[in-house]
Amino acid sequence: MSILNWLFGGSAKLDLTEIINDGAFLVDVRSSREFSQNHVKGSVNIPLDVIPTQLAKFKNKKHIIVFCRSGNRSSQAKSYLEQNGFANVVNGGTVEIVSQYVS
Repeated sequence: MSILNWLFGGSAKLDLTEIINDGAFLVDVRSSREFSQNHVKGSVNIPLDVIPTQLAKFKNKKHIIVFCRSGNRSSQAKSYLEQNGFANVVNGGTVEIVSQYVS
């Protein structure tokens, strides 16, 4: 396992296809300004700093994929969500990575 994979909680070949096709909740944790400039089709914008007040939006989701510009904020979001009882969270990394899997 590389240091990047360890840091970001991914595997060498993160394939999001199956969980996206299974209706994953796509959450862009960048700022609303960044989201308005470009975003993944079908994603919702819940900026990292407001996640603590928006936990209800994550309840009853089978799969949750969080992502951002570089993977740093999404890593923080994944950790926070897991600390609050969500076990089905994947750090998708960047907007560019996740957009490759969305048609």
